[in-house]
Amino acid sequence: MLARLSIRDIVLIERLDIEFSRGLAVLTGETGAGKSILLDAFALALGGRGDATLVRHGAEQGQVTATFDVPKGHPAAAILLENGLEDTGEMILRRVQLADGRTRAFINDQSISVQTLKALGSALVEIHGQHDERALVDASTHRRLLDAFSGLEKDVAALETLWEARREASRALDEHRAGMERAAREADYLRHASDELKQLAPKDGEETALASRRTVMMQGEKIASDLREAQEAVSGNQSPVAALSAAVRRLERRAANSPALVEPAVKAIDTAINALEEADQHLAAALAAADFDPAELERIEERLFALRAASRKYSTPVDGLAALATKYAADVALIDAGADQLKKLEEAANAADKRYGAAAAKLSAARVKSADKLNKSVNAELAPLKLERAKFTTQVDSDPASPGPQGYDRVEFWVQTNPGTRPGPLMKVASGGELSRFLLALKVVLSDRGSAPTLVFDEIDTGVGGAVADAIGARLARLASKVQVMAVTHAPQVAARADQHLLISKDALDKGKRVATRVNALAADHRREEIARMLAGAEITAEARAAAERLLKAATA
Repeated sequence: MLARLSIRDIVLIERLDIEFSRGLAVLTGETGAGKSILLDAFALALGGRGDATLVRHGAEQGQVTATFDVPKGHPAAAILLENGLEDTGEMILRRVQLADGRTRAFINDQSISVQTLKALGSALVEIHGQHDERALVDASTHRRLLDAFSGLEKDVAALETLWEARREASRALDEHRAGMERAAREADYLRHASDELKQLAPKDGEETALASRRTVMMQGEKIASDLREAQEAVSGNQSPVAALSAAVRRLERRAANSPALVEPAVKAIDTAINALEEADQHLAAALAAADFDPAELERIEERLFALRAASRKYSTPVDGLAALATKYAADVALIDAGADQLKKLEEAANAADKRYGAAAAKLSAARVKSADKLNKSVNAELAPLKLERAKFTTQVDSDPASPGPQGYDRVEFWVQTNPGTRPGPLMKVASGGELSRFLLALKVVLSDRGSAPTLVFDEIDTGVGGAVADAIGARLARLASKVQVMAVTHAPQVAARADQHLLISKDALDKGKRVATRVNALAADHRREEIARMLAGAEITAEARAAAERLLKAATA
């Protein structure tokens, strides 16, 4: 339910904070006091269309914040989850309207898209007026309302699961059948290609590895002669190692006589000999690595040629040949074993279709049965609303050839406003005032089923007399025992039944240079005075006050 509405700098509203409670809240006031502005601001917070003209003159931006207490498991929580937002049980919807026309949307101070805000607003509030019965425009909404009245939501959810299983089975069958047809058209080519690629046996990354090995081998051939020349100098016939070793032996024989002179030189020559031997080992290893079998190089080049030729032939990168070979092999297997698999998929699709068909037929029968009950309930509400000659019917048109996730029924509310006239769709046949009263009858019958937790009725009592206005007030009060109801009204009979009475007025500011809209919650005496004004007009008489008192007492009786 709506707990608080805060408005800043919207048209004539500078600063406004309204606390709401459960039950029926009525908003009254003189024509032009700002009731429409208040509803426009509320609609903005619910994701309605923004407009720079909504910003109060002289302000850079306007802002509307609506705070809701939302029960666990409410559909709005699912919208939060879909958008990665946390459900804390309290939802604070905020909309900022900038003077340049841009708007920004927030939920619990987290920035969201206007589309998300609109989805949340639709789940939390329904606003209905004589020319804005959005809940009755779309026939799919009529089906949802009938399902809610009948308690068929679980059956619909189960049917949606069966529809998805049927769709998936049909998709698998279509894909397999298309694959078989494609494979059959290319059977000879596929078998040849599959055999050729199977014999080639390409591997992922093979081209890179072979090209790298080939480069190393070709480079090794060029430097092998230089390596052999260096090795000859280090350890061949011209090697200084033998001469150095002989010199060391001679010096070692003299070491006993003059160790200080001989030992450093011997040590240095030993180091040189060791370094030359180490160099010889490195050169030998390098020669071994550079040495290759010309036949191996030839095999590598032949393999690279074969891979690259296949790549050109099949218009596929070499690294994609392995995947292509797998695909062609699968296509050939599909040709060979596809008939058996096709039969299994056809059986699965038929079974899924039968399960869906049986559930859809059962749901359709339940809807037809429930439609009669809904008709009786709504028609019972019409007479007190001065629609005693009207008739409400729920049309359930079933077409098994046009199935969908929620079944194959098209549900539409029809009315006949007078005997002898042609019945037709509610939105086309009923006038503005009649439409509002039909809507109220529906909402009363549906109570808290298939309804947003907050309902707003904008002057649905326009143009009706005292008895009808009293009937409207009684039904709004009944409806308010199930959901929160807000009503903008000019009917004192409706205002008398309110649990909360809010008076909207315009105050002059700055010595009459500008005006601002104000909202005041009325206590008992002030409430009686406002209802007396609604009864009598500009001059409130004692008789009007007495009549207002009688209305208030009758409403609580």
